[in-house]
Amino acid sequence: MCGRYNLTAGSDAIVEHFQLLRQMKFQTSFNIAPAQKILNVVELEDKSRKAVNLFWGLVPSWSKDSKNSSHLINARMETVREKPSFRSAFKHRRCLIPADGYYEWQKHESGKQAFHIYRQDHQLFAFAGLWEQWQHEAETLYSCTIITTAANELMQPIHERMPVIITPEHYHDWLAKTVETDHAFELLDNQGYEQMMTTPVGDWVNNPRHNDERCIQAVSAS
Repeated sequence: MCGRYNLTAGSDAIVEHFQLLRQMKFQTSFNIAPAQKILNVVELEDKSRKAVNLFWGLVPSWSKDSKNSSHLINARMETVREKPSFRSAFKHRRCLIPADGYYEWQKHESGKQAFHIYRQDHQLFAFAGLWEQWQHEAETLYSCTIITTAANELMQPIHERMPVIITPEHYHDWLAKTVETDHAFELLDNQGYEQMMTTPVGDWVNNPRHNDERCIQAVSAS
């Protein structure tokens, strides 16, 4: 799964990397958790890209209320085209979620060891995401989820699942509404992990209220 990540890059770097129309308002963070507003990149009708802040925890448009959104912070790649919660969003509302690292916890006999997963060059990358609009009477909520897949060789020692990373050359095909879902599904492979590495970090990151460089400070694996 993916339940915690970081985005500390500046606005200029994000605009350049994702070829956005303009600067955006967002809060950099070493420890982003579900139920927060997070940065998303979407494609407009004229094929330009815009950054928006969406609630992390997708609420399907047909949901009776918005209270259970925390259960949908992730969407499994294996069922994303068929599951009612994500089927429509996968066809029409795909997005990119910028990050420069994420966290996963390895279970062992004495507890859990946190790992920071990031690019070897420490540059930005993007999770494959979906977004949705939920509306009831006067209330409207825009929310999103991160797609996950089975762990590859890099991640298997740490966790059985991992978030899907879309490589830059495929950003357009992932975002474009005109791209067939079969082709979009083919982009959910493991190529985005070729430049990734993992580093054990301390327990500081375990608390989502902690938000500073200590979250990514390397330690010896316990």
